[in-house]
Amino acid sequence: MVDYDYIIVGAGAAGCVLAERLSANGRYQVLVLEAGGSDRRFFVQMPLGYGKLFYDPAVNWMYRTEPDPGLAGQRDHWPRGRLLGGSSSINAMVYIRGHRADYEEWQAAGNPGWGWDDVLAAYKAMEDTEAGGDAWRGVGGPLFVSANRRDLHPLVATYIAAAKGAGLAYNPDFNGAVQEGVGGYQLTVKGGRRNSAARAFLRPAMKRANVTVITGALVTRVLFEGTRATGVEYQRGGATVEARAGREVILSGGAINSPQLLQLSGIGPADLLRDKEVAVRVENPNVGANLSDHQGINYTYRMTVPTLNDVLRPWWGKLAVGMRYLLTGRGPLSLSINHGGGFFRTDGGQARPNMQLYMQAFSTLMPKEGERPILTPDPFPGMSLGLSNCRPTSRGHIRIRSADPAEHPAIVANAFSTETDVAEMLAAVKFLRQLAAQEPLRGVIAEELRPGPECRTDDELIADFRQRSGTVYHPSCTCRMGPEAATSVVDARLRVHGVQGLRVCDASAFPNLIAGNTNAPAMMMGWRGAQIILEDAAG
Repeated sequence: MVDYDYIIVGAGAAGCVLAERLSANGRYQVLVLEAGGSDRRFFVQMPLGYGKLFYDPAVNWMYRTEPDPGLAGQRDHWPRGRLLGGSSSINAMVYIRGHRADYEEWQAAGNPGWGWDDVLAAYKAMEDTEAGGDAWRGVGGPLFVSANRRDLHPLVATYIAAAKGAGLAYNPDFNGAVQEGVGGYQLTVKGGRRNSAARAFLRPAMKRANVTVITGALVTRVLFEGTRATGVEYQRGGATVEARAGREVILSGGAINSPQLLQLSGIGPADLLRDKEVAVRVENPNVGANLSDHQGINYTYRMTVPTLNDVLRPWWGKLAVGMRYLLTGRGPLSLSINHGGGFFRTDGGQARPNMQLYMQAFSTLMPKEGERPILTPDPFPGMSLGLSNCRPTSRGHIRIRSADPAEHPAIVANAFSTETDVAEMLAAVKFLRQLAAQEPLRGVIAEELRPGPECRTDDELIADFRQRSGTVYHPSCTCRMGPEAATSVVDARLRVHGVQGLRVCDASAFPNLIAGNTNAPAMMMGWRGAQIILEDAAG
């Protein structure tokens, strides 16, 4: 058994940042255990390569939910990163912090140190924003954030003009003074390559003598002496290994793996654990509960002008963009498929935006069950307008199926299980059609393909989004932060209620789901969490 000061379970967005921050002063020996392998793969590093990773078990946990009544009984596909960088190595790279009121709600829920001023300071310290620093944005930090102003498809300007006609203002920075409006998305891309948490944080940390990273290591349980976590057990290469943490064990496996590991370690709903023959260490029904996720849908259009389909589908187009990328690091392959987007309110009674927009100069009528291994462009000029709900009220849960750590847990998403979520999505898809009907966008749309003009009534629109919606890959809150074990899993210092020496630091600890993509908040959680851990270590 080898001794370390801190053991971090999971090299995802938060875990990579933790590793860099906890090792920076040179005082502490840090071990990072990652179940997956290296991020040094071509389609990981090439930004648009994530379409190739969507169904690749070599880098992807390939989770599937239980049949969901809210999604017409379908089992949703939940890709999660299983490699260095975690989901930051397979995601669409959109960088969104969330609304300031989201974090004010975190603090108001009994979590001091997590209000807007606290997290803003962390974001500014973490960032190197290409668009430049100001009162809201940071420069000089380890995380380069691209302004995404080059090589955008011409339809982005058309989309923005149409959105203005629909009543939305142009917003040059969704992470700046206000979130609402439309514009281009900033991306975690640097020099034409994906700027994952592994690249920005973990790879620099791995050069330090006090950082050890072990891949292919599936952590099976947390080890305890009494009520204190003292290390972990993990499987690697057919062997079972133990590692000891002199100070703390920190779970950073994400919204699925962190509650799963707590449950496997005897912390969770007592009846569930007994049923799965896991000895109960701490009864806490909140472990794995309160699952929150954004649900999204695309409306797809056949266009009268060229789109990315025209260059990404034919062999000669693939050759041209491939050569351009290899020679210059530019072009469509150097970007996310989400060139533009925005945030809006479905009605004037909303205090802040409750819907997020996505604009893609690209279309693929992809089957839900993933019959195709990659995202294949349609054989005609196509465009997609998508949206996702910012603050869903539906809640699901994560529960182990057995005491076998290798068995995927049961994921119950409960999408659209509240009337509020259904009503908001109905209003949102109606707005999408209003946006598409504005000039100059209307003038370049040949026809609406999905759901199609025959889908008109409220009942038909609801049936359509139940059939075609799905996760936008932001599961959170399954080990949520709060002052009491009766309603939460960790306290405001990220310490697991009922034990010592064990913390959870990742998106599972969010008290509630923020409005927007969760990669940036997960990295911030790692940065702010490391600050807290180092403060506590200093006494």
